[in-house]
Amino acid sequence: MLKETILSDYKRHGIGHLSFKILLKTFVLMPNPGLKFMTIFRLTQYYRIHNRILFYGFFVWLQRLKVKYGLDISYRTKIGNGFYIGHFGGVVIHGDTIIGNHCNISQGVTLGVSNYGQNKGVPTLGDRVFVGPGACIFGNITIGNHTTIGANAVVTKTIPSHVTVSSSEIQILDKDLSAFYIHNTKV
Repeated sequence: MLKETILSDYKRHGIGHLSFKILLKTFVLMPNPGLKFMTIFRLTQYYRIHNRILFYGFFVWLQRLKVKYGLDISYRTKIGNGFYIGHFGGVVIHGDTIIGNHCNISQGVTLGVSNYGQNKGVPTLGDRVFVGPGACIFGNITIGNHTTIGANAVVTKTIPSHVTVSSSEIQILDKDLSAFYIHNTKV
């Protein structure tokens, strides 16, 4: 089961089989941060149940990769087969989030908790969901199967299957607030 799950992630990158040469290329010669992270993520999850000593070794390795690549994905997160991380950096996924099979996430994505209101909790993503760069999904909501979440979209409501969500149109305010954000300009 573990080998098939790891192989499903590699297949999403166009790699049809696992071998020492493939692993050497993925981890050392031409590192692929998303694939490297997911391999250690899967091993951490597996050994959490099957071998506590190996779990702690992979857990430490996973923590180092989190910092190195900016992928804050808890080992507790339930992620289906064939997960694809397109670009690394700024990715935050809450540990109770559930992600279906064959999903893609991009850089700057947040799948997080909402602590108030009727959607208090964390999101669940269906199968074949694409989450674009900078998108944020918050709360106890469900993203349906075969759904595309566009770049910079903020999703706080349940989304049905087979749809695309785009970010809202920009709004221009006739008020200069730059002085509140730009500091120490006198040199």
